[in-house]
Formats: sequence, C-alpha cells, structure tokens
Amino acid sequence: MNKEKVIEIQNLTKRYPNGRGIEDINLDIYKGDIFGFLGPNGAGKTTAMKIMTGLVRPDQGDVKIFGASITEDYEKAMASVGCIIEIAESYPYLTAYENLRQAARYSPQVDRKRIEEVLELTGIHKFINEKPQKFSLGMKQRLGLAGAILNHPKIVILDEPLNGLDVEGMIDIRNLIKSMAENEGTTFFISSHLIHDVELTCDRIGVIYNGRMLNVESTENILKDYATLENYFVSEVERNGRVPNYAD
Repeated sequence: MNKEKVIEIQNLTKRYPNGRGIEDINLDIYKGDIFGFLGPNGAGKTTAMKIMTGLVRPDQGDVKIFGASITEDYEKAMASVGCIIEIAESYPYLTAYENLRQAARYSPQVDRKRIEEVLELTGIHKFINEKPQKFSLGMKQRLGLAGAILNHPKIVILDEPLNGLDVEGMIDIRNLIKSMAENEGTTFFISSHLIHDVELTCDRIGVIYNGRMLNVESTENILKDYATLENYFVSEVERNGRVPNYAD
C-alpha cells in the first residue's frame, strides 16, 4: 500500500552572497514519516526549512504541501502545518497560557482545554501562569512545541527542536513526536545536528552537506549496514569526496 505524499520538494535552490545556501534539493515526505534532516551547522538545513515555511523565497524550485505550492498558494499550503524555525519565540511578559491564546487567535477550534492539553503533553502545565522571561532555553523550546502542535497540525516542521533540552526533556519530546506520528498520523520534518537523537527519533533520514542532499534512507536500513548513524554519516560524506568537519 502506497503512503500518501504530503511534502514535495522540487529542485530547490537558494544561493547567498557568502557562498552558502542549498543546491537542487529534491525530496518527498510521506504521511506519518518522522523525517530527520541531518547535517552540520551551516549545511543548509535552516535555509531549506525557511523556504518550506514561506520565510524565504527560493532562487529556483518549489515546495508543495498537500499539493499546494508554498510560493503560489501560501495560505493553503500552510493551513495544516505547525512549525518552529531557528528559535522558539514567545512574548516574554505574557504567561505560557496567554502566549498560546495569542497563537490560537486564528484557530477558533482551540479552546482552554486544548491549550492545557498541549502544555501537559510538552511537560510545562505546572508553569501555565508563569512568564517565559523566566524560562530556561529548554522550557522555551517546550512552549514553542506546544504552540506548534496547538491546532492539531497534520505536518510539524521543527528546526533543532531538542536545542537546550536536558536528557529528560529530550526523551519527553522524542516520545511525544513518536506518539503523535503513530497515533494521529502526524508527519514530522525535523532538522538536527545531534546524530544520536536523530537515530533514536526518526524513521527516515536525509543527509545534507554543503547545501546538497547526499542520500535519503530509512533508519532501519542504515543500521543494518552501519553500527551507528554517525558511521553512516561519515561514510556518506567521504564517499562524496568531502572531508568531514562534524561536531555533534
């Protein structure tokens, strides 16, 4: 049975004056995937994700979400998408609850019960009446994730979602992602430079290096041939004639 294609990335190219960017990226993401976009800092992960969410226009190519073009039909393309790109932003002088109430202003179906539910799911319900100005980076990430899943999105795009989390937080968020994918059919597109966490979280992995996609493979198949995802990453980089400069 063929899985439904929910994201199509076609010939995506964006070049910056400093020489960085992405070059001719092609990628299909399917319903229920937990896709890991793996690469070192500066590889082009955030650039690609900014284009995917309409924050940056590509020089060439397009992204289609549920068949709608992000460049030509932005509102339709993003209607079922939740995301965090780079930093989970919040209003520092509003409470956690008030921040999510603001995030829900275009989603009439989101009520107090749903807000409390996502705060519970992300492990910060006890801070519902506290202000993010006092939050640690990890707690701000949890609040950002609560906002990203607030309106029951079908696709969640997360740029370095485990940034700033302690070990317990990483496990909590990993379990939440897996649960939503399995039980609700939510599709996740996750970027990270943390190889071990990608290995434990994602079922398909795309390696990006110097702005180019090197390979896309299932985690299961990778671990049949390599002891760890790190070994696979280094092998892919070397096989493509580049010297790895990688810090986990």
